[in-house]
Amino acid sequence: MFRRKGKLGVLAVIFATLALAGIGARAAARNHALQQPTMTPDELVKAKIARALSAAPPDVAKDATVAEMNFLGKMTILRPGTNGFTCMPGDPTGVGQPAMCEDEASMQWSKDFADHKPKPTNTVPGITYMLAGATQRSDSDPYDTTSKPISIGPHWMIMWPFDPKTTGLPTTHKPTGAYIMWAGSPYAHLHVMGRP
Repeated sequence: MFRRKGKLGVLAVIFATLALAGIGARAAARNHALQQPTMTPDELVKAKIARALSAAPPDVAKDATVAEMNFLGKMTILRPGTNGFTCMPGDPTGVGQPAMCEDEASMQWSKDFADHKPKPTNTVPGITYMLAGATQRSDSDPYDTTSKPISIGPHWMIMWPFDPKTTGLPTTHKPTGAYIMWAGSPYAHLHVMGRP
């Protein structure tokens, strides 16, 4: 393409290559943007509600409140409910941010966990459904943020301190049965794999 010799010729080739790369990158970005489906605000809310409700059994989902929490902890109700369960869409692109459906005791457990309280303050066991599956970082460390993500299939949980020594249950996840997650910590709880 360029027949110049010396430094000017090399510079011309470099600039031409950079210009072509920039044009290609802009075209790829434009094509990607054109391929992205656009949603109206109403469609986006409906999609979030559907994702949230996918976490719960149908008999729980039909009367559950659907809410979304922002990064400051402020909750917005997307759909009111009447059965004491709150379903949240989560963030499908984030680790440890699954769609879930919790009763009031589990909501308290989750709030205490997010606030890094020494232990959960719910006074009765809570129920959490994650029937759309989830990802997590660790079976043993509640606040691990660096380990490779672990995928978990549909499951539900009892949010109450369980001890592997007295229950005989394992402490690492498996595709079937039950295990205790975060054993030995105040936030230990029971995972039951599959649908109830």
